[in-house]
Amino acid sequence: MHFERFWMLPKLLLPWYRENRRVLPWRKDREPYHVWLSEIMLQQTRVEAVKGYYARFLQALPTVQELSQVDDGVLNKLWEGLGYYSRARNLKKAAVEICTNRGGQFPDTYEGVLSLPGVGEYTAGAVCSIAYDLPTPAVDGNVLRLWARLTDDHRCVDDPTYKKEVRAALTEIYPAEAGDFTQALMELGATLCGPNRPPECEKCPCRSLCLGADRGTAEKLPVRAEKKAKKREEMTVFLLERDGDYALNRRPDTGLLAGLWELPHCSGKLSAEEALAYLESQGVRIRDVTRQWEKKHVFTHIIWEMRCYAMTVRSGGTDFTWVSEENVERERALPTAFRQFWEERRHV
Repeated sequence: MHFERFWMLPKLLLPWYRENRRVLPWRKDREPYHVWLSEIMLQQTRVEAVKGYYARFLQALPTVQELSQVDDGVLNKLWEGLGYYSRARNLKKAAVEICTNRGGQFPDTYEGVLSLPGVGEYTAGAVCSIAYDLPTPAVDGNVLRLWARLTDDHRCVDDPTYKKEVRAALTEIYPAEAGDFTQALMELGATLCGPNRPPECEKCPCRSLCLGADRGTAEKLPVRAEKKAKKREEMTVFLLERDGDYALNRRPDTGLLAGLWELPHCSGKLSAEEALAYLESQGVRIRDVTRQWEKKHVFTHIIWEMRCYAMTVRSGGTDFTWVSEENVERERALPTAFRQFWEERRHV
């Protein structure tokens, strides 16, 4: 497919972006550290959810040097609830790399940024274009949707070859204002041409170029691969309180939710009688069961179906780490899967 008609895209899109862009905290400057941090936080995470985390993170760790030296527990607490915790671990790994091997200077080339732990083609493209005005497209789901509609392309956008073609086509039309153009594409793909709703073609600055709008196919695009069903796992979670302290366990340093704290749990949804018998087998003597309730948590490939029992403990539990409520709030990072029960403890 030939894309000569789209050379006008920057001229149409940039004025619209500058007039209509959302006010977001990471758009206040183009400091590479700030751009990088925001792009990592925004991966698979809603903009509204990221705003508060971004501000708190930079307040605690205003420089890449401070990020490289932060205690892992503090880092996890700053990231608590944001999900995909490997992102935080890779942020620190990259910061250590920058400070150890690059003299504390953030890389200013696409290859240099791409070489950092946790950075893929999209993030490298976003950082280099936004921070340095390099013609490096950042092609994510929003941009793929936008491009499929503009070109009326009915191929599967999940095909790596398709993404490569889009990146190459955009590179050919990148203007000198590369950072604004990257953000304009993101903005249009997140708003007027956003996901899970009809495109607002009548308001779109690119309407005159859009083949999908002309041919009435825009709402049917993009074509995506069929998603695989998520695996479901059942578990029983224990919110155990003993003399004002609560039982926690530390997760392994590798695997899902690595290194975070969790409420004690076991596989399967146990009845109250089975739960009491299980805890007794672990040497825990229960005084009272105060509440039972159920929730679920959705990961990328797994759904946890959880039944929780809130209990007061008479004795035992030496294998647990017992900590105060204040300690949990200030120092222990609980992933959302378990925090949802912790936050409802006062309703028990």
